[in-house]
Amino acid sequence: MRGRAIVIATFLLMLSCLPLWAQGMRGPMMNGDSMGMSAGQKLPGLEFVGIEQHLNAEVPADLAFRDELGNPVKLGDYFGKGRPVILNLGYYQCPMLCGEVLQGLTGSLKVLTFELGQDFDVVTVSFDPHETPDMAATKKRDIMRRYGRRGAEQGWHFLTGPAESINALTKAVGFQFQWDEKTQQYAHATTIVVLTPERRIAQYFYGVEFPPKDLRLGLVQASQNKIGSVTDQLLLFCYHYDPRTGKYGAIISRLLSIAGAATILILGTCVFVMYRADASAQHKAMRRAT
Repeated sequence: MRGRAIVIATFLLMLSCLPLWAQGMRGPMMNGDSMGMSAGQKLPGLEFVGIEQHLNAEVPADLAFRDELGNPVKLGDYFGKGRPVILNLGYYQCPMLCGEVLQGLTGSLKVLTFELGQDFDVVTVSFDPHETPDMAATKKRDIMRRYGRRGAEQGWHFLTGPAESINALTKAVGFQFQWDEKTQQYAHATTIVVLTPERRIAQYFYGVEFPPKDLRLGLVQASQNKIGSVTDQLLLFCYHYDPRTGKYGAIISRLLSIAGAATILILGTCVFVMYRADASAQHKAMRRAT
């Protein structure tokens, strides 16, 4: 009996330590200074470069572009199929950043089990109105070679278009860029945008590398759970998208609730098993006595 009491006391101690565990999962609190420059601050000479988030805004469907084969298309042609869309803005002759973003995106998508063109689509749009479908086709061949999955060309589209369409699209998603005469290059942010099948902005992911977990959860959430597994649904219950960081973070209160429920269940099971064992032992002792 003494050993069983120790087991029960141990479980109770674990239960009482859950709040401390949750606090440790949070990590150190961060103030505004630790986040670096605020979203409203711009570097000198780059006042018109950055991202202004328009979450849940709808991008126009009637914007005219040309695909990598030179065919006229509308942006809305890539929506309405029940699949989320990753929008990638850059330009095909970019000497560095745009290629890094595409490589980072390709690397993350290769990790995912989702099938490009079946579960989701990617639309890459050049914001340089002087670029041509031939440039788009060259870039697509390179990316398809890197991605390496058969049939992916049906789901990844490379577009060029006139300034009117480009400006309308970049304004809709809050993507700000400008031409730098000194470097003879475009200055621009590095981000991808996940859109719902209804053309609404769901998430922004920043940088040149995109954690596959975040990208997967973003696609599942944007699809309104039409793709993904039960595990993805559980993860979305425990994680939420933080627009400040462009990443998914743990919801500590929900993790604590799940851990607490699991601990109570285990504790209750152990107590029940020990109670049954004691009752059985007492019953056998009584039978021997009689």
